[in-house]
Amino acid sequence: MKEQKQESVKETIMVLCAHNDDQIIGVGGTIAKYAKHGKRIVTVIFSYGEGSHPHLKKEVIIKTRVKESRSADKILCGDNGSTYYLGLTEGKFRQQIDDKDIGTKIAKLIEEHNPSKIFTHSIDDPHRDHKVVYRFVMDLIKKIKYKGDVYAFNVWNLFINIRMRNKPRLVVDITETFRIKIDALERHKSQFIQAKLPLTWSMYARAILQGLIYKKKYAEVFFKIR
Repeated sequence: MKEQKQESVKETIMVLCAHNDDQIIGVGGTIAKYAKHGKRIVTVIFSYGEGSHPHLKKEVIIKTRVKESRSADKILCGDNGSTYYLGLTEGKFRQQIDDKDIGTKIAKLIEEHNPSKIFTHSIDDPHRDHKVVYRFVMDLIKKIKYKGDVYAFNVWNLFINIRMRNKPRLVVDITETFRIKIDALERHKSQFIQAKLPLTWSMYARAILQGLIYKKKYAEVFFKIR
């Protein structure tokens, strides 16, 4: 009898972020690198980000941003990515996380995909939605007794990480995938003024400075929070 080959299970990396460009800005080069190495990337986005265009109909901007997000995900992950949207309202995360039982939904996703690593926002990030996501993730992983590693990434805090400064660090050389990260952000054309202009330069500055510190051309650095 011929021995049947068992299909190897891909290692999964999960990203939990507030908006649909946060994962590109904070961890895009690393996502692309992991995907190139055959790892599966699962991204959970808390908001559609429709508040960025209050002059447009909600349905129109949601459709636009989801389309942009899926296009960017394809660039970063190829066929190794999947994205989930929770549809929370910006500025109302704290209330809606409870009202919509988001903890149970994400706990099920973690159980289903069994990620070896989770990446999420830093407590040092000044954006209020980012802070809420960070605190939610910390509470959830404690509640469900998640056994993997959890890392924090920066979005609006360029270099300052006061509360994270003594945490262990994960340094990822993204020299080969930095261009992919930039290309993915450029797919968010609706965010040209709100995100692309102010944040593209900061992505370059952060990647170059961290690369200099760790003797790489471009690098992403994450703080291990669990």
